[in-house]
Amino acid sequence: MRCHLYLLLLFIYSVQNVTAQTSHVELVSSGTSTSIRGLSVVSDQVIWASGSKGTIGRSTDGGQTWKWSVVKGFETKEFRDIEAFDAQTAVILSIESPAYILKTTNGGETWRIVYENPAKGMFLDAMEFWNEKAGIVLGDPIDGKFFIARTFDGGQSWQELPADKRPLADSGEACFAASGTNIRVLDRDEAVFVSGGLRSRLFSRNPPSLLPVLQGKETTGANSISILDNFKIKGGRYMIVVGGDFNKPAAVEKNCFYSTNRGKTWSAPETPPHGYRSCVEYISRDIAVTCGLNGVDFTTDGGRNWTWISQEGFHVCRKAKTGSAVFFAGNNGKIGKLVRN
Repeated sequence: MRCHLYLLLLFIYSVQNVTAQTSHVELVSSGTSTSIRGLSVVSDQVIWASGSKGTIGRSTDGGQTWKWSVVKGFETKEFRDIEAFDAQTAVILSIESPAYILKTTNGGETWRIVYENPAKGMFLDAMEFWNEKAGIVLGDPIDGKFFIARTFDGGQSWQELPADKRPLADSGEACFAASGTNIRVLDRDEAVFVSGGLRSRLFSRNPPSLLPVLQGKETTGANSISILDNFKIKGGRYMIVVGGDFNKPAAVEKNCFYSTNRGKTWSAPETPPHGYRSCVEYISRDIAVTCGLNGVDFTTDGGRNWTWISQEGFHVCRKAKTGSAVFFAGNNGKIGKLVRN
C-alpha cells in the first residue's frame, strides 16, 4: 500500500512538473513607446491596458489585434491601473499630483474626469472593484495615513475616506504602483492591501500584520497579493504575496510567501520565484503565475514550488474575470499571453 501511495504521489508531481514546464508566454504585441503597468482582462476576448505617456490599449479579439490611443490632455500622465467592465466601459487612474481618475463608456474614444486631487504628495497606487458598482482606490500616505476613496456608482463619483478612518502608516512605509494588485477584495464588504518600503504589512479589518517578505529599504517589500477567487472560496483562505527588491531583479531572498489560513501565518516556497516579482495571480487553487523584471514563474502546487517559464520581463499579469485567459504587460508596449499545453 505504501509503495502504491508513493507511486501515486510521484505520478501527480510528475504531471504537475510537466504542466509547468510546457507552459510558456507568447508575445502578442510590442513596439509602442510606453511602459504598461495597468491591465484588466474582462474576458478571453476583451483586454484593456494602460501605461505611460497617457497611453491606453484595447483588444476585443483575444489579443490578436490592438487599438492604441493617447488620452487627450493627459499625454504626460502615467496610467498605472485600469479597471474594465466590458468592451466599452473602463476606469483609469493617473498617479501623481494632481491625481486623476477618468472613465470611458465608449471604448476609449473619450474620457471624462470623475475625480481630481491636487493635494501635495498625492500618489494613487491601485484600484479594486467588488462588482460593477462598488470599488476602492488606494494611495500613498498623506500626513501619515494611507489615502483611500470609495465609489458606489461604477466610478462615476468617488468619496474620500475621512482622515480619522484611514490606516496609519509607519515612517518609510508606502505602496508600489507597479501592478494595481496590491489591493484585493477579501470579503463582500472588505478589501485588503499590502505595503512596502521600510516596513511591509498586510492591512485588513484586523490590526495590520507584519509580512515576512524582504523589507527595510525604499525599494523592498510586498508588491502584489493574490487571493483565490476572492470571497467565493472559503472567505479568501488562500493567499500569495510577492515582492523583493526591485533594484535587484534576480534576487530571490524573501520574494514570495503563501498562506492557507487567510494570512494568519505564511510559508516560504521550497523553490521560490526566480527573482523580484511585481505581480501575482491565482489561476486556480493550485495554479498561479507571477512576473517581474527578469521573467515569469509558474506554480502547480499552490505556491510551494515555482518554475521559471519565461525570461521575458513583465510588470503585471491578470487572469480573465470571466474566462481562463491570462495576459501580461510590460515595457515597450509589450503584451504577452500564457499558453498552457
